Amino acid sequence: MTMAKTKERDLSRKRRHGRVRKKVVGTKEKPRLNVYRSLSHIYAQIIDDTSGHTLVAASTLEPELKEELPRGSNSEAARRVGELVARRAQEKGIDQVVFDRGGYLYHGRVRALADGARDGGLNF
Repeated sequence: MTMAKTKERDLSRKRRHGRVRKKVVGTKEKPRLNVYRSLSHIYAQIIDDTSGHTLVAASTLEPELKEELPRGSNSEAARRVGELVARRAQEKGIDQVVFDRGGYLYHGRVRALADGARDGGLNF
């Protein structure tokens, strides 16, 4: 894939994410679960948009996950990140979130992360 095609694809994702963000807003009662997916890793944050603070974060770069998972770029790793972010949210008293897929299709690793977060106790 050429570099121009990669930049065009990322620009399209950012445009989709902008459209989603017009409607999806995290509040203190119901923060936003944001997903970022790179080629090597997947990241999740729970964000309160009214104050602009990240309340909880998890990724495949976490030491506890990095030791157990051979790769950070598959659906199993994404599912584990979802479970980890849900567990950390539960510890902070967060059980309701609104899901922000970050402009990515709700498929594959993004869906696995969402399923893991649901299994971990988050409702969205």
